[in-house]
Amino acid sequence: MGTSVEISEPLLVDDSDKIKAAEEDRVPEWKEQITVRGLVVSAVLGTLFCIITHKLNLTVGIIPSLNVAAGLLGFFFVKSWTGLLAQFGFQVKPFTRQENTVIQTCVVACYGLAFSGGFGSYLVAMDERTYKLIGEDYPGNRAEDVINPSLWWMTGFLVVVSFLGLFSLVPLRKVMVMDYKLTYPSGTATAMLINSFHTKSGAELAGKQVQCLGKYLSMSLIWSCFKWFFSGIGDSCGFDNFPSLGLTLFKNTFYFDFSPTYVGCGLICPHIVNCSVLLGAIISWGFLWPLISQHAGHWYPADLGSNDFKGLYGYKVFIAIALILGDGLYNLIKIIAITLKEICNKSSKQSNLPLVKEKLDGESSEVTLEQKKRDEVFLKDRIPSWVAGSGYVALVAISTATMPIIFPPLKWYLVLCSYILAPALAFCNSYGTGLTDWSLASTYGKIGLFIIASLVGSDGGVIAGLAACGVMMSIVSTAADLMQDFKTGYLTMSSAKSMFISQLVGTAMGCVIAPLTFWLFWTAFDIGSPDGPYKAPYAVIFREMAILGIEGFSELPKHCLAMCCGFFVAALVINLLRDVTPKKVSQYIPIPMAMAVPFYIGAYFAIDMFVGTVILFIWERVNRQNSEDFAGAVASGLICGDGIWTIPSAILSIFKVNPPICMYFGPSLSS
Repeated sequence: MGTSVEISEPLLVDDSDKIKAAEEDRVPEWKEQITVRGLVVSAVLGTLFCIITHKLNLTVGIIPSLNVAAGLLGFFFVKSWTGLLAQFGFQVKPFTRQENTVIQTCVVACYGLAFSGGFGSYLVAMDERTYKLIGEDYPGNRAEDVINPSLWWMTGFLVVVSFLGLFSLVPLRKVMVMDYKLTYPSGTATAMLINSFHTKSGAELAGKQVQCLGKYLSMSLIWSCFKWFFSGIGDSCGFDNFPSLGLTLFKNTFYFDFSPTYVGCGLICPHIVNCSVLLGAIISWGFLWPLISQHAGHWYPADLGSNDFKGLYGYKVFIAIALILGDGLYNLIKIIAITLKEICNKSSKQSNLPLVKEKLDGESSEVTLEQKKRDEVFLKDRIPSWVAGSGYVALVAISTATMPIIFPPLKWYLVLCSYILAPALAFCNSYGTGLTDWSLASTYGKIGLFIIASLVGSDGGVIAGLAACGVMMSIVSTAADLMQDFKTGYLTMSSAKSMFISQLVGTAMGCVIAPLTFWLFWTAFDIGSPDGPYKAPYAVIFREMAILGIEGFSELPKHCLAMCCGFFVAALVINLLRDVTPKKVSQYIPIPMAMAVPFYIGAYFAIDMFVGTVILFIWERVNRQNSEDFAGAVASGLICGDGIWTIPSAILSIFKVNPPICMYFGPSLSS
């Protein structure tokens, strides 16, 4: 769920005045770091970020890291709160960086469940619409393997699986953060940001960033509201269907749809990600699909519907799956190999881990004191290993008994085996995230999906595989998030106990908020419709993966398997080239996982994200420092404003209030 962040400055401030000031500051006790106002702000921001994550999950499936936005907005809300109370003469507690860190941790834990909870992937893949979309007569796609979303069972599912990852790696926090000194780039960047907020100069910059975020949030909200008035009834009206590049390209989904969310994603995501998405769109919708469609009637029946898996639709889905699996498998093997190598090196005192480099010059003694103070604070409030161990065992017992009730085909012994293996996989994922900032939670989930689906077989294998995918994704994702937050807490001198408790509280919030906000989408919009705005693209992909695990490849369209093998190998080769070529070359080699997304969804969002990356590229050339200071705030404002509008638009849809105007574009009569 995170993007790589280049660390271009020392993590420990080397200015002597700042170090002495930090030494004189009293570090609050862990109970003082968790406040009522902090929890209220966390709930509000958690709700907003869950809505944003659901919207991205149900449209394109690309989720940028919102950790920095969580830290910035947490600072803004509490500072506004305390400032308002101070104006009325109330005495308020000072807002510390530790409280800021707790809020950020709580928010990330909450909205993380909107991703790992599978609301845009494995849970929606179980519903009746996805079953019918694949085809009622499709081999392996049985009517018995349908469980429609329900608020109660989704909440119960999250409760029994989401806390396990938090207890699985708690005893290793010192090893991962202090001994191995894993960088966790996103966690480190967030810590640097929070630390800067709580200095005089940093607070001034933060104020400007908040103003910038508020301005673009307002603009995005107003624009999204304006667009709604012209979106009419159905899915062919409004600015979302504006043929900005001409009607011919519009038919192949090449158009700019004026989405603040996707432009904001383009500003946040690295240039190579945005360019990879556009390249994937050009290869698929510009060349491959038009070429295959010329063979309609020969490779597949010409009279099939646009969403029939035996036709062109099948090529779109399965080639995208091949790219995703090729990329995921390569990175999984790579990170496991790096993990094993570095552990061996560490044991032989030859570690080559990317260490946190401290700048030791004339003030080396002050820096050493700062380092010691961080270590003392991090180790002061211990979380006993027996608490983590007994908590994990108790949750495993509850989950093993509960999961077969929610998903009958998933037998208790399969759940238990998953939980026995899960801590090892959670360690691999957390270690890899610390090295590369790349969480492979979805890849571990897909592996669990294939294994369990094939073991259970045709009698319930689809549901069992999808549920097992959820179990594995939840554990490895929350474990990696916890370690990332421990790193942030370590660098902001926050108590490990307050970090762990805020993760527990945020996860508990997410178990309620994530299903509720998803239910808002499910009730108000046509989720899963291939012609609507909320296609839920990964729902179809995940269900097809489960079917493949059972049935194999016998029902694929002509030449589809050969193409899938070709793209699978291409994903492996491209990743290998990215690793073996010099950085000046590899930085221009595309990322297969990002290329795969538009193969199935379409090219329109790739155009939007590319517009965002072009804006950022020009901004960096004109004023790099300004872009580094404010690009994140602009992107967060665009994404949050569009996300906020989702709430009133959903309410209007629930009450059957339709937009008054349908703005439609077509060829002129003369043509």
